[in-house]
Amino acid sequence: MDQRLPKNERLHSKKLIKELFDKGSSFFLYPFKVFYLPVDEAANHQVLFSVSKRKIKKAVHRNYVKRRVKEAYRLNKSLILDVSSKNKIIALVYIAPEVRDFHFIQNKVRKILKRLGAES
Repeated sequence: MDQRLPKNERLHSKKLIKELFDKGSSFFLYPFKVFYLPVDEAANHQVLFSVSKRKIKKAVHRNYVKRRVKEAYRLNKSLILDVSSKNKIIALVYIAPEVRDFHFIQNKVRKILKRLGAES
């Protein structure tokens, strides 16, 4: 299994981001708010990582959390790739006011990916 996170797997299209937040479904799994939308346009799953500036004030800490979330996704993306037939665009929005350890974040990301895979 390829465990890289290349640019074509990261969501950066403004059109798709707007469509995701306007038409997409969402659920909450602390410390994440997850938005997702099945699409035909995407060649593969695309994911967006976001950390609230309101909750975590310092950019250093926001970037640190984003790196942890990206790494957790990169290591566990096979959970959604194996079971999901239709490609999705996904936004993982971290909303906790504190910086959590990697194992906590990784367990939550695993649960999120299993749930997204089950909803295909």
